This record gives sequence, structure tokens and C-alpha cells, in this order.
Amino acid sequence: MIFEETRLKGAYVVDPELHNDSRGFFARTWCVNEFEARGLTPAWSSCSISFNDRKGTMRGMHYQVAPCEEAKLIRCTMGSICDVIVDLRPDSPSFKEHFAGDPIGGKP
Repeated sequence: MIFEETRLKGAYVVDPELHNDSRGFFARTWCVNEFEARGLTPAWSSCSISFNDRKGTMRGMHYQVAPCEEAKLIRCTMGSICDVIVDLRPDSPSFKEHFAGDPIGGKP
């Protein structure tokens, strides 16, 4: 797995590291040790999937406050999404900054 830290402390873009051979490829999409090594608490309490009929649909704005915050892993398996993170932690050096990566597509 390839972890690229964003300018928001503790937020990463996580891409699969493809291992190609004559059959296609293999890639790990989840590893508890790799998440823990970056200070992320990967105790998943739920796993969800969504589908939108129309392009441009907005889904979910999540505000997390201790002790109910959780690590999130966003993945697009078909189509594309634009995921935006806003840092609202008052003690963070990136307070009030945001990160919006390139649209995430369903490509391997």
C-alpha cells in the first residue's frame, strides 16, 4: 500500500501498490499494521457502500468529536468521487485548511 500524507496532519491518500504478473495484478487494499504505523486507529465499527443515480450527487458531511471520532477509508470502485477533508481541530497546525485530492476514479 502506498500512503501519501496530505498537508492535513493524519490524513493520507492511500493507493494500492500493484504487483503485476501474466495473470493481471494483485494489490493489498487493507493492512492493520500499515495503518497503525501511521497513528491511525483501524478499529472499524462499520463498513458501508453507496450508489448514486445522478452525476453531481452530494453525500455526507461528517463532523467528528472525541470520543466518537473514527478513521475512515474512502474507496471508489466505479465512476468517480471528489472527497474533501476540512480540518476543524483548533489545536492543529492546519486548522481551517482543507484537502481535496484529484477526483477518485474506479481505476485500479
